[in-house]
Amino acid sequence: MAEVTKPGMASSARHVYGPRPVGALIPGLTRPAFRRRAPAAAQVVADWPAIVGPALAAVTTPRRLQSGILTLACAGPVAMELQHLTDELLARINRHLGSQTVTRLRFVQDALTPTPAPAAPAPSPEAAAAAEKAVAAVPPGALRDALAALGRAVLTPRSPSTAATPRR
Repeated sequence: MAEVTKPGMASSARHVYGPRPVGALIPGLTRPAFRRRAPAAAQVVADWPAIVGPALAAVTTPRRLQSGILTLACAGPVAMELQHLTDELLARINRHLGSQTVTRLRFVQDALTPTPAPAAPAPSPEAAAAAEKAVAAVPPGALRDALAALGRAVLTPRSPSTAATPRR
């Protein structure tokens, strides 16, 4: 009896026992992503500020991790400071990854462009009035000021489409 397969599907590619398990499909989906960036490298890039702290994260950027060598881009004189901190950085990175993944650091001088933080929108008069009304029962002081600022931030619309009505 001849095997029945879908058009364009080789008979050897058909799963004999019915539908294929989801786990069998995952390698085909993840392989292209992992070719571009290994999981450890992606984790280092994503968690860089948590690994090295905000001061070093502002002047360095991890570029790639290949064969245990992490390439870091940094601006000018920071490279010299980073060379002195190499042992501590390696310990922090490997502790964060949970294994001895990075064995060396390579520094590349590159002009880093700082990413400016998005500016907070100015509170609308309606949002300010609603925030003041909400904290009217709180005695004057630092707590009231903090709660009023929080209220203004929460009630201020973030996009032009929501400018007509403050969020509640």
